[in-house]
Amino acid sequence: MTELIAPTERLHSSWLAARDEWPPGAHQDGAGLRLVDEDDLDSPEVFASWVERLHQQSDPSLPVGEERVHATHWWIVDGETYLGAIDLRHYLNDFLLEVGGHIGYSIRPSARRQGLATWALGAVLRKAPGLGLDRVLLICDDSNVGSARAIERNGGVLEDVRSTEIGIKRRYWIALDDDSSTAATRTVTS
Repeated sequence: MTELIAPTERLHSSWLAARDEWPPGAHQDGAGLRLVDEDDLDSPEVFASWVERLHQQSDPSLPVGEERVHATHWWIVDGETYLGAIDLRHYLNDFLLEVGGHIGYSIRPSARRQGLATWALGAVLRKAPGLGLDRVLLICDDSNVGSARAIERNGGVLEDVRSTEIGIKRRYWIALDDDSSTAATRTVTS
C-alpha cells in the first residue's frame, strides 16, 4: 500500500537504491538534500542525522538557517520501498517565490508514470490549510510535462511561464479549501 510517511532511517537501503537511479548530481526537489552532503548518506550515522534534520525543519521554534524556510517532509513509500519525496514549505522567501514554490516533490525514476506525484500532491494540499495557507504556489520546469499535469490535475491555475536564474519555469497557484485536491485513495500518515 502506497502512503506518505515521515522520513525514517529504517528505509536507508531503499533510499540508497532510489538515489542510485538518479544521474550523479541530479536535483531531487522536495527531498531536502541541500541539508547534507549527499555523498555522505551512505553512512548509516550520517543518514540518521540527516533524517533528524528533516524532522527538525518543520519545527517553527528551531532556526532553519539563512536562506532556508521551515518545511515538512514526507516520503512516498510502498511498504519498505522508498518511491519519492514531497515537502511543504511553510512560507516563501524570495528564492522560493521566484523558482521553488510552496511544494516540491520528486519521484524515483523507476516509479514514475504511476500517478504518484498527482496523488502525493493532492494529499499534501489537504495539509496546507493547517499552516494557515489559503493558496499555494507550485513551480516546475517548463519542459516537465509530468509535473505540470500533476499540478493541473490538482487544480493548478497557470500564472505564467518565465525565465529565471535557473531556467524557464511554469508558475501555478492552487486555491485551498475543504475540497482543494483530488480524492486520495491511498493512505496518508504524518
